[in-house]
Amino acid sequence: MAHLKEEFAERVKKIQEQKSAGHTLYGGRFKTDGTTQGLKDEYVEGKQGAIAGRLMAIRAHGKSIFADIKDAAGRLQLYANFNVLGEEQFTFFKSLDIGDIVGVRGSLLMSRTGEITLKVESFALLAKNIRPLPEKWHGLRDIETRYRRRYVDLIVNDEARAVFKTRSTIIKRVRDMLTDKGFLEVETPMMQPIPGGAKAEPFITHHNALHTDLYLRVAPELYLKKLLVGGLEKVFEIGKNFRNEGLSIRHNPEFTMLELYQSYADYNDMMNLTEEIVTTLVKELHGTTTLPFGEVTINYKEPWKRSSFYEILKEHTGVEWRKADIVKEAKKLGIEIKKDCTEVDILDEVFDEKVQPHLTDPTFVTDYPVIMTPLAKRKEDDPDLVYRFELFIANMEIANAYSELNDPLEQRDRFEMQREALNEKDKEIDNDFLMALEYGMPSAGGLGIGIDRLVMLLTNSHSIRDVVLFPQLKPETREEIDES
Repeated sequence: MAHLKEEFAERVKKIQEQKSAGHTLYGGRFKTDGTTQGLKDEYVEGKQGAIAGRLMAIRAHGKSIFADIKDAAGRLQLYANFNVLGEEQFTFFKSLDIGDIVGVRGSLLMSRTGEITLKVESFALLAKNIRPLPEKWHGLRDIETRYRRRYVDLIVNDEARAVFKTRSTIIKRVRDMLTDKGFLEVETPMMQPIPGGAKAEPFITHHNALHTDLYLRVAPELYLKKLLVGGLEKVFEIGKNFRNEGLSIRHNPEFTMLELYQSYADYNDMMNLTEEIVTTLVKELHGTTTLPFGEVTINYKEPWKRSSFYEILKEHTGVEWRKADIVKEAKKLGIEIKKDCTEVDILDEVFDEKVQPHLTDPTFVTDYPVIMTPLAKRKEDDPDLVYRFELFIANMEIANAYSELNDPLEQRDRFEMQREALNEKDKEIDNDFLMALEYGMPSAGGLGIGIDRLVMLLTNSHSIRDVVLFPQLKPETREEIDES
């Protein structure tokens, strides 16, 4: 670390010297006519080109200097010669550091080693880099540094850049697929007077002008269903949700979700749509239906497995849970029974510990107990269950969907039942949503897909922090800030 501080001090001193010599160190507009990869693809000896990017390597050989310039498209070798640039400009080029951002104009040639090269005929320093770049970014012991200084990660780690380009492609393709199917993209409030649409701890903020507390949304569900009431029959939103809960390799307190609703559909339609969206992305990005994820290989070939909640619990525990003494059987399985735990909580814990770790290939788990899902429609042939599924891939929940409950009287009863079950009798019910249902909401299928986790799967990334540009991290201490 001491040598980095010394190099930083040397660069600051160099900046002062270069400014005193009249050099511009932070230039303005530079007109390019291509990219590094474009010049390679369209190589013609002697062709003129103008590119801009960051210097990633510099090799001086007497009156010749070779350098590597990197832009968003790739890398290209530069060749600077004393006789071409003249003494002043050559000396200035020679003083450049790795990490400096430059604009370069010149002509293409093929080096003696067969590498396409741009011979520098003029250049401009567009931004001076004061801080030395790490030589081996992956060798850093503190992996959090990559997440905390994402800008440096993107400079030196091509794999990180590729992940976020793929993320952008995934989101665009999801939008395109839904738009082609007649869905309308909408935007609903991030700040809500009542947190609703999911069981989660919200973030609280305060609106000074209105003198009221508001909540960052945990889900856009209730607002989107109000749009179905208003006659927008197929809607979707891709945006941030916020949950004031723990951090892990699969959880970030702010995360990106796709949520959509389709009038006159049900959860079977949502299963088919989910399968289509994910498999289309897999095939388009990778040209196959089998992808690695860590040490396992996931088979995305349709049709995917479908199993009811109680069926899959029995499959992995041997217990018929609808007839069993739930507490007794859970204890036999070594499940910790926490204080004030309901039977539903226990079943959820059994699923998390005994079932989910085995769900590697895509699996739809369907037909959950009604108490777990207050916003889903009851099954006609088994009213203790609801039309709901969760999709699991690589042991992660990826999607959640319902046949939406549209009976306003039953919805009010369900909200009350949930409040009592969770011992939250003081929690406010969203009466405006219930009023909307009283105007009549068409039967509908609703679906939520976690974009961050989907990107994890499709880029073979094992932490949500690898697919979120600026993930939430614990604050740095004053000592850590001073050290950096």
